[in-house]
Amino acid sequence: MTTAALPILPAAAAGARTARPGWERPALAGLLIATAALLLWDLGSSGYANSFYSAAVQAGSESWKAFFFGSSDAGNSITVDKPPAALWPMMLSVRLFGLGSWQILVPQALMGVATTGVLYAAVRRQFGPGAALLSGAAFALTPVAALMFRFNNPDALLTLLLTVTVYCLLRALEGAHTRWLVWAGVAVGFAFLTKTLQAFVILPPLAVLYAVCAPTGLRRRLGQLLLAGGAMVVAGGWWVAVVELWPASSRPYIGGSQNNSFLELTLGYNGLGRINGNETGSVGGGGAGGPGGAGGGGRWGESGIDRLFSGNIGGQISWLLPAALVLLVAGLVITWRARRATDSVDGMARAAFLAWGGSLLITAVVFSYMQGIFHEYYTVALAPFVAALIGMGVAVLWEERGSAVAAATLSGTLALTAVWSYVLLGRATGYLPWLRWAVLVGGLLAAVALPFAGRAGRRMVRAIAGLGVVAALAGPFAYCMTTVSTGHTGSIVTAGPAVAGSRGGPGGMLGGPGGFGEMRQGGRDGGQQPGGTLPQGAVPPGQGAVPPGQGGMPGADGRGAERPGGFPGGMTGGGPGGGGGAGGLLNGARVSSEAEAALTAGADSYTWAAAIGSQNAASYQLASGVPVMPVGGFNGSDPSPTLEQFKEYVRDGRIHWFIGQGGTTAAGAEADGGRRGGGGPAGPGGGTSTEIENWVKATFKESTVGGATFYDLTAPTS
Repeated sequence: MTTAALPILPAAAAGARTARPGWERPALAGLLIATAALLLWDLGSSGYANSFYSAAVQAGSESWKAFFFGSSDAGNSITVDKPPAALWPMMLSVRLFGLGSWQILVPQALMGVATTGVLYAAVRRQFGPGAALLSGAAFALTPVAALMFRFNNPDALLTLLLTVTVYCLLRALEGAHTRWLVWAGVAVGFAFLTKTLQAFVILPPLAVLYAVCAPTGLRRRLGQLLLAGGAMVVAGGWWVAVVELWPASSRPYIGGSQNNSFLELTLGYNGLGRINGNETGSVGGGGAGGPGGAGGGGRWGESGIDRLFSGNIGGQISWLLPAALVLLVAGLVITWRARRATDSVDGMARAAFLAWGGSLLITAVVFSYMQGIFHEYYTVALAPFVAALIGMGVAVLWEERGSAVAAATLSGTLALTAVWSYVLLGRATGYLPWLRWAVLVGGLLAAVALPFAGRAGRRMVRAIAGLGVVAALAGPFAYCMTTVSTGHTGSIVTAGPAVAGSRGGPGGMLGGPGGFGEMRQGGRDGGQQPGGTLPQGAVPPGQGAVPPGQGGMPGADGRGAERPGGFPGGMTGGGPGGGGGAGGLLNGARVSSEAEAALTAGADSYTWAAAIGSQNAASYQLASGVPVMPVGGFNGSDPSPTLEQFKEYVRDGRIHWFIGQGGTTAAGAEADGGRRGGGGPAGPGGGTSTEIENWVKATFKESTVGGATFYDLTAPTS
């Protein structure tokens, strides 16, 4: 490849700028507006989305201490199980505009628009506006991106920061710019404060790339990398230092840890435990010996090289993944003869393939083989890498299409994409059967005609190229439209229609066709959204797809409240009326108006209006607007509070109510034992939670409030 062969490439290494064609700005504006429209469409249908994080947002909007630590409640009893950076934008939004679904989720959607813009800017610098537009469109139409940038999990901010990191690294490579490399380190540091060690996954290929290819001396390269590493430590370490130095007695317990240590949380449950499955205090890792563990992966699905292509995971991210891998190889082959240094157009093009491709490969390998907790939505981190390679690879092969090999590679990639889309569309039974055939036929026709299109004139070339792009993006576009037209609540969500055979959830445990943990529902936890209903096509657990117009979920009331227990056996910790016990992984409790009134009555006299398991605590807190103590943290396995601490809080009159756990079937007991990190009540934290509940039942008067079991901690039985 030469500069002449790629006239659309700016001379990036020399710092020159190409003139922008007249159509570029309107096209870019259209891309960003369309992305915003996609992500903002009917955003309120998801209510509070993941109520666990929404409760923390509500707490942080009322208490600056809860804001800083990422506490689950304004009483600051315990933090969420992640650092708080992803919560801060949402907390600020709620502080400014009040508590509501849009106020929580709009910052997430804007992050999706920002990621599209950063990706466009990164690809354009080396490959021109056409490639950048294609990359931006491919990213925006990735189903898992359409899901997670409309949801309030930390993955949205993480994906944005990873994209910024690669962009800054490429800017640094253009002329060995220390400033840009330092900014890359800052982005990684804040990504660490978003989702801890996952931020570091892409560092090895990026650091090696800069050390080898930056156009300056080796000593300066290494010095620059040390400076960037220092910036990363400062950007990500300042909060950690404050938390570790803060007296534990005056800060919230670090949720997800067993020893009240953020470093333990980082290296264990949120760190190496995700790789090897040894996640102390979690809901249970994988391993070949775990449930459903044939082949490894246990309750989180079998691990292996095909994990990202299998079951429901394939429909989240893999539409363009085979094409991206082919185009990565093609791009590296074409640019391989460039000089090692990046002070040339060809050198920067190759560096871009290495940066985006290296980030894709190392993240994909980690996701494919990790033995610990793995959910389908984690794959959103791959979306910008895949999209960048699509735009870059197509641009390079298009400019080289006069070569028979390049033309054949481009046609073969398109054909592969069409066939794979046909396969993915067929996994959801009865889902748009006409579309899978249209994609297959259209894609194959464009692939066959592409090498000969040049002989028929420019218009025919554009028509065939357009047909190929439409065929490649039609499948993910359909999945995106299904995703944005459906509300998503709970802790484990997936994009697109229900698909049988998912390997991303816990090994099929209680798994229906929609995969474990999905509960698509229009209402908000705690019954706070007036008129919330189950959207068309929503999937009740274990019942497969619901035909349009026949939606409906038992237990959903007219206010959009969720049914007490989302799955058989109390998997959400809910019994009749939504009583909770410790923990709960999926959706929270249904909060009655009577329970809400009981919590708010005299709440100003208490630090916590009530105490209950974490997922249900979020529902009660969001419904009432008053602090509710989450006993046992997210997984129900955290020793917070201990029995003695809880007794002290009660003696001091700091808690009004304890909300008891409902009945649990035998199947539910087995499931509950799996979700508590140590295997049920005997496990770490699980025993503490059980001790507290047993003491409360033996000591205080029981009453039924709105169908839930309440214990008045100010009224002992004797």
